[in-house]
Amino acid sequence: MQQDSQKGALMAAISREEVAHLARLSRLAVTEEELDTFAGQLDTILQAVAQVGEVAAADIPPTSHSVPLTNVLREDVVVPGLTPAEALSGAPDAEEQRFRVPRILDEDVAS
Repeated sequence: MQQDSQKGALMAAISREEVAHLARLSRLAVTEEELDTFAGQLDTILQAVAQVGEVAAADIPPTSHSVPLTNVLREDVVVPGLTPAEALSGAPDAEEQRFRVPRILDEDVAS
């Protein structure tokens, strides 16, 4: 990254060599044409991140949410559930109070 002396902001600049290095680290095979494309795209992304960093003010505390959250959890309340008969009432096939489904694995497949 380069320092812009007029604005005092960091200007993002990524070279083809850095993109090639990142591709090697990521084990990605990229062409020479893709190196140029990715360098431009990554440069755009880094500039956007630098802009966000400029907006952050020292008098604004870091937050985990954009709006304050209070009482986001509810009490656990036990409520009656479905009986096995109710749960299985819409099933196409049931056996021994369980949904019966077609076999999809051979028996010799380890579980």
